[in-house]
Amino acid sequence: MLEIASPEEVGFSSERLNRLDVVMQDYIDQGLTGGILTLVERRGQIIHLGKYGYQDITKKTPLEFDHIFRIYSMTKPITSLALMMLLEQGKVRLFDPIDRYLPEFKEVKVLDQKGKQISPKTPMTVHHLLTHTSGLTYGLFGNSEVDKLYQEEFKLMSKDQTLAEMIQKIAGFPLVGHPGEQWVYSVSTDVVGRIVEVITGLSLGKFIEENILAPLRMVDTAFSVSDDKLDRLTTCYTETETDKLVLQDHPSHSNFQDVKLHSGGGGLVSTLKDYLQFVRLLYNYGELNGIRLVGRKTIELMTTNNIDPKLMPLATQEPFPGFGFGLGFRVLVDLGQTRELGTLGTYGWGGAASTTFFVDPQEEMIGIMMSQYMPATPFFLIPDFRTLVYQAIVN
Repeated sequence: MLEIASPEEVGFSSERLNRLDVVMQDYIDQGLTGGILTLVERRGQIIHLGKYGYQDITKKTPLEFDHIFRIYSMTKPITSLALMMLLEQGKVRLFDPIDRYLPEFKEVKVLDQKGKQISPKTPMTVHHLLTHTSGLTYGLFGNSEVDKLYQEEFKLMSKDQTLAEMIQKIAGFPLVGHPGEQWVYSVSTDVVGRIVEVITGLSLGKFIEENILAPLRMVDTAFSVSDDKLDRLTTCYTETETDKLVLQDHPSHSNFQDVKLHSGGGGLVSTLKDYLQFVRLLYNYGELNGIRLVGRKTIELMTTNNIDPKLMPLATQEPFPGFGFGLGFRVLVDLGQTRELGTLGTYGWGGAASTTFFVDPQEEMIGIMMSQYMPATPFFLIPDFRTLVYQAIVN
């Protein structure tokens, strides 16, 4: 069981932190999501653990701290760390063109505004992938002609294919822009995962299990939920036109069972306790409980803004004003632009089913929230979580 310290011991107000319980429970009472877990840690001590609502609304099964969540894009920081572990071993460099590892990208073209496929001005590099400036897309958030091509390929993210097969399809699409010229959230981290496979000769799942999950004792984190753990998998919900929750993914027939695809961009499931181990590793600059996975300078580079603001929408526009991007994380670079409470240098990311985490090095603080609602909270659950944490700091 995770031990909880007094908030006052590390400069928080218990009374103010109790507001977090009130607001999270209100989201449950309004029927806006099924269940929520929250955690706040400062200076190495957990000062808040909250559980609200249900694992499954119909069964009224209470949500517990060992329940398993689909973390989707919170997979990306783990995959990015895997690549950086190989960089530390001299097996890959950030400026390497990716066709050195994935020759299927040698002839990739850019679809220009006239609908003509032209050669990229510069080769796509590993750094482009990690920073989402590769020219790739998801097909989910835009309506360009390239996005439409992604949308037409319904089986692009099918769990019944290998990562190699998925990346082969992606390499057949043109780019939405020239590498390095704009920030577009994309399948880039899936390509990163495939590079890990090619370099190591292991599946992405195997490499992550042996080199990250096992050392950190993240025993419930995987690309597929085994039969003996299905009773701990949360039910995921989505919205309807009448704002009533309906099933999106149920443990009895989950899309996260018998998964062949090791999606480095969004395929993992995890628990609050497991993911806390990973976040603590980041907070401690690559070391946890005497085990060092990467060096301090590697974490510093990963969690520093790597993007020129003029290349991306994050710095001044929605949906992430005030944030830059590192190697797998968004990074707060302009506090005023965020219109939220926070600290310069804070980094983190979230997932499509309403999961999120942040690390604030200056305030020596970690925050994690897990829920299961898609798409990721069109209401204000995630920003409310951050605000309610920060407003409780008094010293």
